[in-house]
Amino acid sequence: MIDLSKLDKHRETDRIEAKRALGGLPESIWETYSAFANTRGGTILLGVEEYGDKSLHPIDIAYPEEMVAEFLVGLNDKKRVSANILGADDISIELVDGKRIIVIRVPSAEGDDYPVYINGDPINGAYVRIGEADHKINSASLSAAELAAIDSIRREK
Repeated sequence: MIDLSKLDKHRETDRIEAKRALGGLPESIWETYSAFANTRGGTILLGVEEYGDKSLHPIDIAYPEEMVAEFLVGLNDKKRVSANILGADDISIELVDGKRIIVIRVPSAEGDDYPVYINGDPINGAYVRIGEADHKINSASLSAAELAAIDSIRREK
């Protein structure tokens, strides 16, 4: 769990992703959603930027309710993402240092929902989270060690 009152003490990890989102809902949110769902889960922070020292800081989102609504539309669109695995309490708008951010807690996918993929493409649209990055499951760029790590992560959850 992230202590938002100490946001600057957190870093992007295999369980935390920060996105500025000042230009609207970032397209890359779907890759991160898939990646977190296909590994151990994680938290997406919208309206948060990463400084050069890797610390995280809020930047105010002008219309967070509209961004949440747009995300929910995409989340329930099978052409966008294969499964909505979020519960009612998994998305919130929070005030951090007087600035509004969106917090999306993505659980790990279970059963028929796994793997979660995007753009209607189970072959090329499924991602996993390794370190601070989202990787396509089928990516030729994944080494044998990374593939073994994915398997290990799935078994740990």
